[in-house]
Amino acid sequence: MGRQWFCLFIAVRTYITPLLCLALFYPAVLQASVESTAGFSSTTCISFGYAKTAGCNHNSRMLVDIQSWGETLRLLVELAGTISFALSGLLEAARKRLDAVGVCVVAFLAAFGGGTLRDLLLDRRPFFWVQHVELLWAVMALCILAMLFMRQHHFKVTQKAIEWPDALGMGLFTASGVHLALIAQVPLLVAVLLGVITGVFGGVLRDMVCNEVPTAFSDHRPYAVCAFAGGWTYAGLWWLDAPGWVALVACVIVAAGLRIVALWRNWELPAWQV
Repeated sequence: MGRQWFCLFIAVRTYITPLLCLALFYPAVLQASVESTAGFSSTTCISFGYAKTAGCNHNSRMLVDIQSWGETLRLLVELAGTISFALSGLLEAARKRLDAVGVCVVAFLAAFGGGTLRDLLLDRRPFFWVQHVELLWAVMALCILAMLFMRQHHFKVTQKAIEWPDALGMGLFTASGVHLALIAQVPLLVAVLLGVITGVFGGVLRDMVCNEVPTAFSDHRPYAVCAFAGGWTYAGLWWLDAPGWVALVACVIVAAGLRIVALWRNWELPAWQV
């Protein structure tokens, strides 16, 4: 139990604390960014469930907000989510005793799989890891450093060690997926489902390559359900005219928090009875 609390402390200190600090200081940056985009004009506004063309000041202002804060904060979220999923892929590959090439492949699939599928479905080019090549360098450096560390310290990889970064990556990528889907002006349900796909698919690829039934399908403890709840948290706050950064942070906390609590309390969904 003490080791689990230590892992939780490290995860919170590494990922959640920077996001909370950013949430405290970002509104001033957001205000300046909104003022700089005061010339933004659009006749398209998003309705609850579908996109329509009209002179809708309320929804147009929300679209200005979601676009103005998105690029800087979204890149930070993409980076944190990429590192989290890459770490989960590294640990899973190490647990399966793969070689160096296998470790890198699994880490890259886990880190970029969900975001790549999201970009394909939204027809976004270039892919996010092509546009921000620093993400590739970050994952490559993480792979090298992690392999050296685990070799020197004989770090024993357990399933629980994989679940913590996986939960954080799921929450971060869910928020990113919903964010980009709303910018693309898709219906809210579609935006939430794209968030779930973005947050879950990297882990699905990781497990498939490692010859495991994907955790999202076989683990009775809530996983995709947590991403779904986080996605609706984002969509609901956005519809209620909350600042974009509030919706993003709330989505991450709800999705990742629910998954972490489910792991801690061992919550389980009903199994299918045949």
